[in-house]
Amino acid sequence: MTEFEEHVDNAVNRIANPPSSPGGPQSHAAREVCRGVIRVLASHGMTAIAELPLPNGRRADVIGLGADGMLWIVEIKSCLEDFRTDHKWTEYREYSDRLFFAVDPDFPREILPDDAGLIVADRYGGEILRLAPELRLPAPKRKAMTLRIARAAASRLSVQLDPTLPAAVGLGISDA
Repeated sequence: MTEFEEHVDNAVNRIANPPSSPGGPQSHAAREVCRGVIRVLASHGMTAIAELPLPNGRRADVIGLGADGMLWIVEIKSCLEDFRTDHKWTEYREYSDRLFFAVDPDFPREILPDDAGLIVADRYGGEILRLAPELRLPAPKRKAMTLRIARAAASRLSVQLDPTLPAAVGLGISDA
């Protein structure tokens, strides 16, 4: 079997198999910050997943899950223009206990809102410069988000093991 098969034989005809992705930002700059953010979260005892679809149709750049169930969403801003044109981050608050911005060391941090946390990161790691205010999720929403993270992570791992699986089979969260 090849590492990644281009088609799936479904016993009727051959259909294209979309390339699977482990999730993550598309731009080089955002990927570099994302890698550092995941390292920062790990240093705080959290596991992380990138590009998680949220129930409102948005995608969280990175979401961290703590051993205690704490959920942090991190919005990566790769450049000033990205910050100025993308205001979807306000819609992420209702799915996390803490909301952070993550930027590279050269980003003009003074323009970022004070009511969110701040992480400065590059590909090698980073640092939390400002802890986000804690706004605890209600238990039912926490459980739903935790299951969403678990299912997305399991789906991504399954597709890595068997690239012929349709991405997000049974997830219902559009993690393709």
